[in-house]
Amino acid sequence: MSEWQKSGWRSKPRVQMPDYTDPAALGAVEAQLSKYPPLVFAGEARRLKKALGAASRGEAFLLQGGDCAEAFAQFSADNIRDTFKVMLQMAMVLTYGAKVPVVKVGRMAGQFAKPRSAPTETVGGVELPSYRGDIINELDFTPEARIPDPKKMLQAYTQAAATLNLLRAFSTGGYADVHQVHAWTLGFTDRDEAEKYRDVANRIQDTLDFMTAAGITGDNNHELHTVDFYTSHESLLLEYEEALTRVDSTSGKWLAGSGHMIWIGDRTRQPDGAHVEFARGVLNPIGLKCGPTTTADDLKVLMEKLNPENEPGRLTLIARFGAGTVGEHLPRLIKTVREEGANVLWTCDPMHGNTIKSATGYKTRPFDSVLREVREFFDVHAAEGTVPGGVHFEMTGQDVTECTGGVRAVTEEDLSDRYHTACDPRLNASQSLELAFLVAEELSARRTRQAEVAVG
Repeated sequence: MSEWQKSGWRSKPRVQMPDYTDPAALGAVEAQLSKYPPLVFAGEARRLKKALGAASRGEAFLLQGGDCAEAFAQFSADNIRDTFKVMLQMAMVLTYGAKVPVVKVGRMAGQFAKPRSAPTETVGGVELPSYRGDIINELDFTPEARIPDPKKMLQAYTQAAATLNLLRAFSTGGYADVHQVHAWTLGFTDRDEAEKYRDVANRIQDTLDFMTAAGITGDNNHELHTVDFYTSHESLLLEYEEALTRVDSTSGKWLAGSGHMIWIGDRTRQPDGAHVEFARGVLNPIGLKCGPTTTADDLKVLMEKLNPENEPGRLTLIARFGAGTVGEHLPRLIKTVREEGANVLWTCDPMHGNTIKSATGYKTRPFDSVLREVREFFDVHAAEGTVPGGVHFEMTGQDVTECTGGVRAVTEEDLSDRYHTACDPRLNASQSLELAFLVAEELSARRTRQAEVAVG
């Protein structure tokens, strides 16, 4: 394989990326970004890779979640705090169900660009370029708003840096204390509609009470007071990614300094394309979305390119097929991985294959379909004897009405109440936590099956 250069992607076919109309303005922004400090550091990326390697062996579990697309207008400390808070609650419930550490990775501090199904959209007979995320253009349906503006990369960097600063403070400053996190969860299970999850919450409380009685508290145990929290995003806008790529002084390898983990989407995973070429050369953990059109041959080539040393924790395969089709597609990809002897972490993205258009005209995702895909994912891995190592959700800590269903029973008629997403529908705080309880049940059942096999 040829020697990697951070600009090598520029000679490869590019898709899902904007054509900037002012090369000089683009060059000036890239030059400015290249002088800025990286947003993350190589030691953090290596720690995450080690944790993901543990998840691939069933010794940890990955929870990856956050915004569909971060928006400049919705940026606030409250929104960051609320999403972080819900992810901590989800992680606690999943830890109880899996009885292993939960690796927490946010779709945050970089998830600004979005692939689109078509390069243009038409409204009222007017055709304009598609909105591709705030790092590229604007949501307003005007010719001016849809022109790609390279200066938006500078605003994205500033927002990402501020987000990371706050996340680091929350992670280490006491906000993540395990007793406080569980108190928030008890508030959810106190509701009448969440009664069925109260037993699990009470059992978690009993465990915490025992630990306190034994003198194991956040005051004398760093692990109960702080968390490791990582960031991730789809590596889509490669001019931004290249400008933030740095040499790690410890190893001499290249680091994508834009986020701890980057992933390649289902629309940009061409084996000879620009996005694969960029990702193969950085030391970060890499995610790869696998959809219904992923072939065995493509997967073999991609695994070889993205993880030639077969390093545990380097490559996460993010399955996104749609409820009702997991049994058709996942087993053949598992077979491919097994034949190649590849070290991968399998996770489930039950969001992207379950988007529908409601009768009221809004894009939505039924909660029952999301849950069904997660269960099918676990069932296939149980049948194959492989490890279901994580979940990947589009979610928010806000009380939005974008996905239907859940204990709060959001209906299609409710969608217009608080539909705030710039792109795809997200689970709200209540739906996210409920899903964590249900995934915890699956993890607990898996542990029980393993114990029975070991005894029998």
